[in-house]
Amino acid sequence: MKKIFIAGGAGYLGGYMADVFNAREDYEVTVYDNLLYEDRYLKNIKFIYGDIRDSKKLVSVINDYDVVIWLAGLVGDGACSINAKVTEELNCGTVKWLVDNYKNGTVVFTSSCSVYGMNHDLIDEEAAPNPLSVYAATKLQAERHIIENVKDYVIFRLGTLYGIGDAYSRLRLDLVVNVLTMKAVRGESLTVFGGQQWRPILHVRDVAHAVEHCLDKGIRGLFNVSEKNIVIAELAGRIQELIPGTKVNHHDLKFEDFRDYRVKNDKILSTGWKNKFTLEQGILELSRVFSEIRVKNITDPVYSNVEYLKSINYQG
Repeated sequence: MKKIFIAGGAGYLGGYMADVFNAREDYEVTVYDNLLYEDRYLKNIKFIYGDIRDSKKLVSVINDYDVVIWLAGLVGDGACSINAKVTEELNCGTVKWLVDNYKNGTVVFTSSCSVYGMNHDLIDEEAAPNPLSVYAATKLQAERHIIENVKDYVIFRLGTLYGIGDAYSRLRLDLVVNVLTMKAVRGESLTVFGGQQWRPILHVRDVAHAVEHCLDKGIRGLFNVSEKNIVIAELAGRIQELIPGTKVNHHDLKFEDFRDYRVKNDKILSTGWKNKFTLEQGILELSRVFSEIRVKNITDPVYSNVEYLKSINYQG
């Protein structure tokens, strides 16, 4: 039985991933998390409460594991711009510590297609990165720490996530598919600025299955992982088709987010991986949750990384 350590395993991305590996008889799962966005962890999974900068706590346990999945850190342009120094500590310093101190197994790291910034070509993993934010720059720096110092690693540059993860962790309402679907269900018009910016998208649950696939097949390296590329205007149109009565307002003025990129998935697809979930499934799933008022207070800052960190005056 392999022992797997999931740093950030109580979060939006980690919740479902912990469930996937915990359901298997060949893995023993430990979740390590500081519960920044949660106030409890009640799953029947081994849990260690801790900060990823607590090197004393980590060094006492980390080398007991065959696989370390490193999801922890600050996520998103807004959240990472609040305090660049803290972002550097969490997103880069901790990864450097990991590669210097973890010697016994496989490192799985989730990066972001945001490292490409703006690129008008259809790009693969060999394309020159062009990070436009602190978030993207720290993800790229962390990637390089791993590539230069770890022999056994898998790095995923993820598309923009959407959908519902596990049945426990908070939903994120600061992701474009999720927030536009929420607005459509509430009868609000969807405002699209510019709308021709490309984004690769990916259901949050498919990340766990990509990790599972690579670990099962012994696949290693750096991979773009997404379901497909879509322009924001097309995304709004798809929501309009699936949620009757939705109105979409288009404005020529571009939004302040200048990211615009399309990525190739050929490398990960060539290994036999394929996404299990689709945009349409994600929209309909979210629509049901919002229409049935399963999220009672959608204005609670906890559903947005940046708004929550501002609300608690987060200083790291």
